[in-house]
Amino acid sequence: MTDGHLFNNILLGGRGGTNPGQLKVHAGGIAWRKQGGGKIIDVDKADIARVTWMKVPRAYQLGVRLKDGLFYKFIGFREQDVSNLTNYIQKNIGLTPEEKQLSVTGHNWGEIDINGNMLTFLVGSKQAFEVSLADVAQTQLQGKTDVYMEFHVDDTTGATEKDSLMDLSFHIPTSNTQFVGDENRPPAQVFLDKIVSLADVGSSEEPFLTFEGIAILTPRGRHSVELHLSFMRLQGLANDFKIQYASIVRLFLLPKSNQPHTFVVITLDPPIRKGQTLYPHIVIQFETEYVVEKNLLLSEELLSTRFKDRLEPSYKGLIHEVFIKTLRGISGAKVTRPGSFRSCQDGYAVKSSLKAEDGLLYPLEKGFFFLPKPPTLILHDEIDFVEFERHGAGGSSVSSHYFDLLVKLKNDQEHLFRNIQRNEYHNLFEFIKAKGMKILNLGGSQTTNGVAAALHDDDDDAVDPHLERIKNAAGDESDEEDEDFVVEKDDGGSPTDDSGEEESDASESGEEKKSSIKDSKKEATGVKAPSAKGKSRDGDEEGSKKRKPKRKKDPNAPKRAMSGFMFFSNAERENLKKGNPGMSFTDVGRALGERWKKMTAEEKEPYESMARADTKRYREAMADYKSGGPSTTTNMDSGESE
Repeated sequence: MTDGHLFNNILLGGRGGTNPGQLKVHAGGIAWRKQGGGKIIDVDKADIARVTWMKVPRAYQLGVRLKDGLFYKFIGFREQDVSNLTNYIQKNIGLTPEEKQLSVTGHNWGEIDINGNMLTFLVGSKQAFEVSLADVAQTQLQGKTDVYMEFHVDDTTGATEKDSLMDLSFHIPTSNTQFVGDENRPPAQVFLDKIVSLADVGSSEEPFLTFEGIAILTPRGRHSVELHLSFMRLQGLANDFKIQYASIVRLFLLPKSNQPHTFVVITLDPPIRKGQTLYPHIVIQFETEYVVEKNLLLSEELLSTRFKDRLEPSYKGLIHEVFIKTLRGISGAKVTRPGSFRSCQDGYAVKSSLKAEDGLLYPLEKGFFFLPKPPTLILHDEIDFVEFERHGAGGSSVSSHYFDLLVKLKNDQEHLFRNIQRNEYHNLFEFIKAKGMKILNLGGSQTTNGVAAALHDDDDDAVDPHLERIKNAAGDESDEEDEDFVVEKDDGGSPTDDSGEEESDASESGEEKKSSIKDSKKEATGVKAPSAKGKSRDGDEEGSKKRKPKRKKDPNAPKRAMSGFMFFSNAERENLKKGNPGMSFTDVGRALGERWKKMTAEEKEPYESMARADTKRYREAMADYKSGGPSTTTNMDSGESE
C-alpha cells in the first residue's frame, strides 16, 4: 500500500498504562492518535533506531525505539499483520524488525540490559520484563548487594489502572561480571550509579521553580505550583497532585475580556483524579499585570546540555508569561493563544453559559474553549454542524437581546451555549463561516442576513425548533388545545410565567379579558374588571404577586397559522407511529425534528408552500375577526360550565 497501513492498537504506557487508539505506519514514519482525541505521537522515520516484534498474550507487540532513547510499545496486531508490516517497514523505512521472545518461565534470576532509558531483565535470551528508567523516582543501595528502586506515583500516569508498579529490588552479587567493581565499589554500587545517571534520581527531590498561592479554578483551590525536573506538583491545603510532564498535551494562554485576569489552561492526557472525578484540564487564573522575577535552581551544565535553547537561568516579566515559558521549556508542550476572532468589544471571547454555569466562550483557530467551569474544549474537526437559535427562555424583552449557539458533534453529542448577546452575533457568525463549518439556520439561509432574520424574526410563520419540539412532544392535541405555549414574539414566556406580559389571542385583538366566574361576579356587583388596554405596567407589577387565573380562548377567534414543519409533522407522524408502535410522543417529535433538519430546501418546499398559504388565510381571517368579530365577554360567559 502506498499510503501506509492503518491499525487499531493500544499504546502501552511506561508502567503498564494502556491507551486505545489508531496506529498508521506510512512511508514517512509512524503516527498514532488516541481514540476519542487527545494524545498524538508522530515519529519521523529518520528518528527511528530500532523496531522489534514480540508475541504477547492474545496478540503481537510492535516496539519502536528512537535515537534519543524513547521507546514506544504498541499491542493488538494479528499474526497476519506481522509479515505484511515487516515487509512494508523494510521497504519504506529501511529497517528490519527484530524478533524478541518473551520469557514465561517465572524465573527471577537473569541478566540486565540497559538500552537508552529502558531497563530489560533477561532470562537466558528472552525478555522477562522491562521498565522505563524515566519512571524511577529514587533509588538506593541496601547493604552491599541490593539495589532498591521506587517509581513515580503521580495522579496522571496509570490513573485509570487498577494496579501500578510501586518499587523493585535487584540483587547483584559480588561475583557479578556485568557490572565490574572493586573492594571499595561493589558491582551493586556500579549498577546504582548507572541507574542514577539515566534516571536523574535525586535531582528531582527539590523544585527548581515555585509559584506560591496560585488560584486554580479547576480543581478549585489555592495551590503552590512546583516545577521539578521530572514532574510538576500542585500542593494545596486539602489536595496534592503530582503530574508527569509527559501527560501535558497542550497549554492555553487566554486573557479574560476586559478583566484584570488571564487564564492558563494545562490540558492533560491522561487526566488527574480527585475522588471519582477526572480533570482533563487544569484551569489557573493569574493577575494579568502582576510582574515577577524568578531564578531557576538549575546547574549551568543542565541548562547548557539538557535544556539548551529551552530554558534560561532567570526570567522577569508578567507572571503568566513566565509560567508558560518555563512550563513549556520543561515539558515541551505547545502553547495556544487567541487567534483572529474579536468580540464586539475587541475581546477574545464572548460571554455565554453552559450547563447553567456562566463563563467565556473562546473561538480559537482550531476549536472552541469554554471556561472556567466546566472547562470544555471542542475541536473544529469534531463538529458536525452549528446552529444559531433564538433565545428560548425569559420574556420577550430578554430574548430579543440574546441568542444561543448549538454545537453538534460527529459523535451525536451536543453543547448548547446560551445567553450570548445579540451584538456578538455578526463576528461569531463570520468566524464560523470562515472556518468552513456547516451552519444550520432557523431561516434556512446560509447568508448573514438570513441568520440575523432568523434570530430576530417575529412573524407568526417563523419556525422555532424549541417550540416545535414542545408541540410534537405533546402529540396531536398541541395544534389546537395547548395554544398557551404559542407566543407571538421571541418566545415571550412559558405557560407559568407570572410577569403579566403574556397575552392571549383575544387580548391581542384589543378586547377585554375576563378569565373566571369571580371576575364576572365582580362586574355584576359594579366592580369593573381591568382590561388589557387600560391596565398599566405599574399595575401589572403590583398584581404579579398573585397568580393570574388562566384566560380562556375565544372560540370564534381564527385558528393560528401552522408552520411548514407542522404540516410535515401532521403528514408523517402516523407513518412514523406505524413503523415504530412503541415510540413515545416525545421520541416521535424528536425523530420528526431530526428528519426535518436533514431535508433539503426542495424537499421542504411543498410544506413551506402550505405554510405560506395558511399564513395568508390566518391574516385575512384575523382582519375580519378584529373588524366584526363577537365580543370576548359574550363568548367567555357563554362558555362557562359552572
